[in-house]
Amino acid sequence: MKILIVEDDQKLARFVLRVMTEEGYQADLATSGEEAIRQGKMGIYDLVLLDWMLPEGDGLHVCRELRKGGYTGPIMMLTARAELREKVLGLDAGADDYLVKPFEVEELVARVKALLRRTAGFAALRLGDLEIDRLSRKVHLAGKTLDLTTKEYGLLLYLAGAGDGKPVSRTTLLANVWDLSFDPSSNLVEVHISRLRDKLGGYAWMIETVRGVGYCLRASQA
Repeated sequence: MKILIVEDDQKLARFVLRVMTEEGYQADLATSGEEAIRQGKMGIYDLVLLDWMLPEGDGLHVCRELRKGGYTGPIMMLTARAELREKVLGLDAGADDYLVKPFEVEELVARVKALLRRTAGFAALRLGDLEIDRLSRKVHLAGKTLDLTTKEYGLLLYLAGAGDGKPVSRTTLLANVWDLSFDPSSNLVEVHISRLRDKLGGYAWMIETVRGVGYCLRASQA
């Protein structure tokens, strides 16, 4: 399962990232409000850990924008603000839980697990005849299970998370699936797109090339 950690304190961000990774989760970092909104709206995260105080938009703004953008996964706010009124503001903005800094690692991990258990339905991502189970990391197409590599799975998940027919650039795919900076000479994306299409068989049309942009995933043929 994948978690987005939104924290501008680099030391704390690295610490939380290490904790989540040791617990078996995949995790990405965002250090500003705008970056968090952009990443969160892609729909690939099962949970967001959100700091209140951020550059380019505070945690309340980020929380509201994610909810308005259709993000339905759990959001936990991590903040030094401990007043009851502030907790209420966070929950009213769309957060599901609120943990005050400094916190114990055991409590953070326990709350993350509890939120993910309560939102197990979010684990299923469907697009037409394609179903991605993010808990088991299995992909089903028209009732059949696809045998995908880790990168093929990550690529398909990212395209599906963007939404029906919404294009994703090669730059974005390289940064989020491979954690690489844009390299105009790299053909990683093209190679994996070709392999994915082969495995989709008669549904290869689902992955559409958007000229001059990148790729998108479609639920139905045009």
